[in-house]
Amino acid sequence: MSAPPRYAPARAFPPYAFLPGEDPHPRQDPRGHSYGSHEAMADEAPRPEAWRDSEDYLFGVDLYNHGYLWEAHEAWEGLWHPAKRTDPELAAFLQGLIQCSASSLKARMGEPRGHAKLAEVALRKLASVAEAHGGRYMGLDLFGFVLDFREFVAEGSLDAEARPRIELDV
Repeated sequence: MSAPPRYAPARAFPPYAFLPGEDPHPRQDPRGHSYGSHEAMADEAPRPEAWRDSEDYLFGVDLYNHGYLWEAHEAWEGLWHPAKRTDPELAAFLQGLIQCSASSLKARMGEPRGHAKLAEVALRKLASVAEAHGGRYMGLDLFGFVLDFREFVAEGSLDAEARPRIELDV
């Protein structure tokens, strides 16, 4: 499989993808790749109709697609916080992506129950947003992504590399 495209190519990936229990915690451990930095928190939520202008959203997609699952969760969480104050639908979408990333991380950690439970909650949120928007939102074919993620979980594999990637409209 070829590498997924980059949507925020100017942003560098961290030196490693954090795996709890195996790697130094990125922010809490002095050996962590983001030690000393604070959680990135956007001042305002991205506008869904202008998703291409949100480098933080696009970088979250890059992180997720390239296996930086904890880091993707963190990137999207920085957008989710302002979204939950201003746009509940955008907040549900971002939380769904956060939970898909966390579900994939649970798979990588060999935790099938956490993987399935997080996916179930995430896919409910994403399916609801998909229904409200004819299947497309923030550049993503949500109907297709939800279907693919459901299949990924239903297969019972804990191979996080088998997770569906996020392909955005260009």
